Amino acid sequence: MDEVESAEEGEESPADRGRRRIGVVACVAAFAYALDLITKILAVEYLENPTPPRTIEVIGEWLRFEAVRNAGAAFGIGSAFTIVFTCIAAAVIVVIIRLARRLYSTPWAIALGLLLGGALGNLTDRIFRSPGALQGHVVDFIAPQNFAVFNLADSAIVCGGFLIVLLSFRGLDPDGSVHRD
Repeated sequence: MDEVESAEEGEESPADRGRRRIGVVACVAAFAYALDLITKILAVEYLENPTPPRTIEVIGEWLRFEAVRNAGAAFGIGSAFTIVFTCIAAAVIVVIIRLARRLYSTPWAIALGLLLGGALGNLTDRIFRSPGALQGHVVDFIAPQNFAVFNLADSAIVCGGFLIVLLSFRGLDPDGSVHRD
């Protein structure tokens, strides 16, 4: 009955919009998460575990790989609030999963998949790495000169956020509709 009423009002039914994009969100998130997890394992193994820890110069002094443990958020801010960041990451994951059920836009699915994969990557560190559950420090290893050290989860989050801003400016909504302001 609801589909008939909304069709009468001139709105599209979910069937008219095409298929939901949950699979796209899941695939992008799985790829971002796996890539982040693999690179963090390699960073710990080859950068942090040797005695003494080593740094690899990728592009001279401009870009190095160097393992750093980060208890805080971006730029190491808020290192005393590790549990808060863990709870925020968990909440973001729940919100993205709930939003994915109403998602019909492939670009939004990619953006939310990047956010989900990045949040899962950093949440995994917060849960399973030392000093303990829900207080773990995130492994960062990409160190550009005169900038904060970060990881691929951080990159996925930033790229997903940038894509969401771009999609919003272009008027594309998560349900696949386009609006003009």
